[in-house]
Parts: sequence; C-alpha cells; structure tokens
Amino acid sequence: MKKQHIGWIAGTTAAVLVAAGAITYAVAEDGGTAASTPSADSADAGFARDMAVHHQQAVEMSYIVRDRTKNEDVRRLAYDIAQTQANQRGMLLGWLDLWDLPKVSADPPMTWMGMGGMASGKDGALMPGMATNTQLKKLGTLSGKQAEVFYLQLMTAHHKGGIHMAEGCVAKCTVGVEKRLAQGMVDAQQSEIELMADMLKERGASS
Repeated sequence: MKKQHIGWIAGTTAAVLVAAGAITYAVAEDGGTAASTPSADSADAGFARDMAVHHQQAVEMSYIVRDRTKNEDVRRLAYDIAQTQANQRGMLLGWLDLWDLPKVSADPPMTWMGMGGMASGKDGALMPGMATNTQLKKLGTLSGKQAEVFYLQLMTAHHKGGIHMAEGCVAKCTVGVEKRLAQGMVDAQQSEIELMADMLKERGASS
C-alpha cells in the first residue's frame, strides 16, 4: 500500500469536510428561497433522500470492518469513508429540512432518475450497489484478511452505485450547491474505487 496515496485520500477527505460547511450555508442562498425551493418530487429532493439512505449503509459497513481487522490501511480508509459520508448525509437531510420536505417518499428509490424499478429491494438492497442484509451479517462474522477483502468488494460495488446516482443529480438537480456536492462525490468515490482495487490486488482478490 502506498502510504502517500492513503494520506492523499485522507487529506482530500478533510478538504471535503471543510468545504461541506460552506456548502451547507450556501444552500440557503442557492436553494432556500420560496421561488427556488425544490418540490417533493424533484430530482434535488429525491437525490437527497436516496443518497442519505445509501450513505448510511456505507457508514455502517465501515464501522463493522473497523472492528473486524487490525490492518491500519483498511481501518484508515473505513474511517475516512464513514466520516465523509456521515457528514454528507447530515447535509442532505439538513437540506430537506431547509426546504421543508419529507425525508421519506412513497415512491420507489431512484424514481427521480426515472429508474424506480431498477432495484428490487430484496434483502435490504434498496438501491443498486447496496449490500444485502445477508451480506452485512456475513461481514460481521469475518475477521482479518477475509473481512478486509469482503468489505473492499462490497464498498467498491457500493461506490459504483453511489456514483451512478450522483451523476444523475449532476444531470438533473437544479440547486447549484447540491449539483457541486454530487460531482464531488463522483470524483472522490472514483478515487477510492481505484485505491480499493489496489488494496484488493495486494490481497490476491478482485473487485
């Protein structure tokens, strides 16, 4: 594992978190007026709701693996992912509050992308890339290298699903700061996918 690569990811994470504070305040100007507040069925609201759920699972998986391995590279990556996505999740839910919109919807996930039937929701996998409840339970039973490999594989798939959703927001959302956050998610998660591919290769596994 290249230590400078891990350090770069950690530094990028810190920069994202600092920028997040500015974005949270900026959204009041960019999307908080009566004339520009998104509707409940808008892409802006749909993305905020769905990505908050998607992020919550990434946080859960990351804390599970931190308890299942002593490898510092994996633990550091998991911590960075958990902290970044928990912060972003708070922002997304905060925007829904700001817009006075519900945090849940009767519509299937990803309806705002025109893809409401894409995920079956079976066994807890509500959106593409999300792990099933069975997979989460399995992760909690593994340890050491086995836990590391399974986590990296699950998180790679999770990031790919997240990137697809974030790209949908970049294309369809109307609130500028939310579009910029979504693009930031695409860039950061793509970098993490590349890092996880290297980590899997080091462990003799594939994504």
